[in-house]
Parts: sequence; C-alpha cells; structure tokens
Amino acid sequence: MPEHDVAEYVAVATTEEIPPGTAKLVHINGYRVAIFNVGGTFHAIDDVCTHEEASLAAGPVYGDIVACPKHGSRFHIPTGRVLSLPAVRPVDTYPVKVEDGRVWVRPEPQHGRGMPHKV
Repeated sequence: MPEHDVAEYVAVATTEEIPPGTAKLVHINGYRVAIFNVGGTFHAIDDVCTHEEASLAAGPVYGDIVACPKHGSRFHIPTGRVLSLPAVRPVDTYPVKVEDGRVWVRPEPQHGRGMPHKV
C-alpha cells in the first residue's frame, strides 16, 4: 500500500484574506469548500447547503454559526452540524491547518456530526 494514500493539504488562502467573522469560497479537487475564520481559528465545510444548494460562504456568520442565505438553515461551523430547519443533514467538514500565515485544507471530507435538536 502506498505511504501517501491520503490527500495532501492544499494552500487555499492567506490568513489576511479571511478576516474574523468572514468566509471565502474555494474550489479544491472538485469540491466547493467554504473557509471560515471564527475568532482567529479557521474551519472548512462544504459550501453547499444540504437543503437547496445555496452557498454557505455567502451566508451571514454569527460567531461559530453560519446561516444559509436562501432559507435560513443554520450550521455549526466547527462540526458541520445542522442547527435549524429546513435543512436536516449536516455538511461535511475538512481538516485545516495554518502555517506561516497560510491556510491549508486537506481535500478529504469528514462527515458532519449531529442532527437538529439532538445531542
């Protein structure tokens, strides 16, 4: 088995490009990924709302929550958990690291956790 059968991290932005409380849409290996700066910590989730395919990077950010600009479904940015209807499925997350002022994402989706109104 090859030693490097997991995807490598990809540089997607500088930390200055994504100020706290904002997001940036990037395309990585065919995935639309929203990169969020939550109080200086960077997170990456699928950009597409699981309800009706609106861009989450274009939605308003409230702390560690993003609201879909189309119908208002809210998602927890660090975990991908859906917090309100009409969406019922979480969004996938992606591993992120920051090195030397650059944001790196591993293009390997991790299943979002949690359903609305459940712990």
